[in-house]
This record gives sequence, structure tokens and C-alpha cells, in this order.
Amino acid sequence: MSEFGRSTPPWIAPPTVGCVHVVVPAGVDDPARPSGGNVYDRRICRGLAGIGWSVLESAVPGSWPHPDPAACATLAGVLAAIPDGAVVLLDGLIGSAAPEVLLPQAARLRLVVLAHLPLDEAGEAAVLSAAAAVLTTSAWTRQHLADRYALPPSMIHVAEPGVDPAGLASGTPTGGQLLSVAALTPVKGHDVLLAALSTLVDLRWRCICVGSADRDPGFAARLKRQSRDGGLADRVSFVGPRTGADLAADYAAADLLVVASRAETYGMVVTEALARGLPIVATAVGGLPEALGTGIDGTAPGLLVPPDDAAALAAALRRWLRDSVVRQHLRRSARERRVTLRGWSATALQVSRVLTEAAA
Repeated sequence: MSEFGRSTPPWIAPPTVGCVHVVVPAGVDDPARPSGGNVYDRRICRGLAGIGWSVLESAVPGSWPHPDPAACATLAGVLAAIPDGAVVLLDGLIGSAAPEVLLPQAARLRLVVLAHLPLDEAGEAAVLSAAAAVLTTSAWTRQHLADRYALPPSMIHVAEPGVDPAGLASGTPTGGQLLSVAALTPVKGHDVLLAALSTLVDLRWRCICVGSADRDPGFAARLKRQSRDGGLADRVSFVGPRTGADLAADYAAADLLVVASRAETYGMVVTEALARGLPIVATAVGGLPEALGTGIDGTAPGLLVPPDDAAALAAALRRWLRDSVVRQHLRRSARERRVTLRGWSATALQVSRVLTEAAA
């Protein structure tokens, strides 16, 4: 039985295990730069080892996915040391970014590219086409890659991120504790969130924004000015990156997760919130609707709005804050969705099967 109640069918045999070389960007464990991709990489390595795989990890320094010649040279050296016929699992930030290094190796190595975030850049198509298999984290990403690069659907596999069990968030009567968990970058849409919140000053709420300001310091500075200029400085807190118990405490204290992203391949923060029974207000982009899913009765545990639409986001948040019936309904749906979430062991098994097929 999985952590949340979704089990692996007994008639599906466990995959054959062996040795896998995992190539990831350096900094995958840096607590100052947490990301869904880093968490996924780390949990997959741990899960594969738990199944019985021999996991040999190489962390390659460089500004991936935009490597300089030194980073490419290091990657070339790492790959050259791997024996012929070996299975190599490549983080997509590396696997889709260095065709001049990877393509010559594709004939002798079984390359499996984990495409967290399609780069849609020159060279990515060639690398993915030459791979033994491509792993994605959502059906949306699988379809995106198949359509964009005319890849055979049989070579693209979905290994949906897992989530750890967590206690239910208690919530507050008014639902006014809002939470955003995302790095302060334009793609995450904090500017749209602040624009929406500036129209809700007549209501009672506070919003905590958890996420690194180091990815795009200029944008982060503009967000803080926008908050001050909009009269939100005493209501919106930018608290920097948090992980572990500190992040868990933020989820536990929240009423609602708000995701204003302009693009998202899955959205692990959504399932992290749902694991605690938290409803979601999110943009209907990429894999976010897929991560949101539905409760047992078929209703979504949240509200979806168009991206880049501050008015629509504000309307959804106003509806949440003003209507206790809406809050009750969404909380019930979130708790129903909670019991259908996949654990990380199921994700590791799916990745393991893909690696086994690639090895064959």
C-alpha cells in the first residue's frame, strides 16, 4: 500500500534492477536554491537505491541550462568515464542543453533524459530523439514534447512526482492566511499576485511568499517595490527560501495556496499543499490542472484562473475570502483529493521500469 492509499497492483512485477549513472547539476542539495526539480532528482535517487539499484551520481558544475565551455568539458569527462552500454539518467537541465557533448555518446550509452522543464531551445530535439527514453513529470509535458519534436509517444513516459504524507492543516475561520511557495522569478507570476492582492485591501488576509530572491534579483527588488507602492507591505511577507520543518510549518499555518505561475510543467507545491488538505487557487497552465486533480466527487479542490490575469485572480481570491460555503466545499474536496495522492515509492517504481526498458 502506498503512503496515501494508492497501491501498486499485485499483478505488476517489480522491475529488474541494475546500475544507473545519474547526472545532475551541481547544487542539487543547496538549501538556498530549493526547486521541484532538485527535490525530484534527490527523491528518485533515494527511491531507486531503496529498490535495489546501484546509483552512481555525478554532479556537474555550471550555469545549466546555459553551460560555458568548462561545464561542457566537465560533462564530457563524466560521460567518457561511464562504460559502454550503461544506463545514464540525465537531469533535463543538462540532458537538453549540451547536444555537442551528448549526441556523440548516444550510440554507446543508454541515455534517459528527465525533462522536468522543456527548454524549447535548439539542440533539445536532437538530444531527446537520440535518447533511449524520455521521462516527464506530467501528461501535459509528455504531449508538449511529442507535439513539438514529433517524438514517438512510446519513448516518452510519465513519472508523476510523489508527495510525503503530512498532517492536516487546521485552517482559520476566515481563510485569510494565504501562502505562495515559488522562487521570485517572472515565470512564477508574483507581480500578478501582488496586483490582485492590491484590489483586496478591504478584506482581511495576510500572504507569506516563500521563495528565493537570488534567481532574478532585479525582479525580486521590483516585487518588493510593488508591494510597498500598493500598500501591501504590512500584509505581504517575503521570507526567502524555506525547506524541511520550516516550510512544513508554513503549510500547516496556511488556509490556501496561491499559484500565479505563467508556466508550469506540473507544480509539486500543489500536491504538497493537498497533502495537508489545503485548497488551491492557481492558474490553468501546463500541468497545474493535472496536479490539482479532483476529489472523490469529481470536483476540483481549488479554483483555476487564466494566467497573467490579475482581475481573474483577484475575483477567485475574493470569492474564497468572502464565501464560507465555498471555503467549506473546497476544503472537503482537498481532503478527498489528499487520499488519492501518489507516494514517492510509486514514482521510483515507474522510473525504475523505464530504466529497465532502456537497459534492454
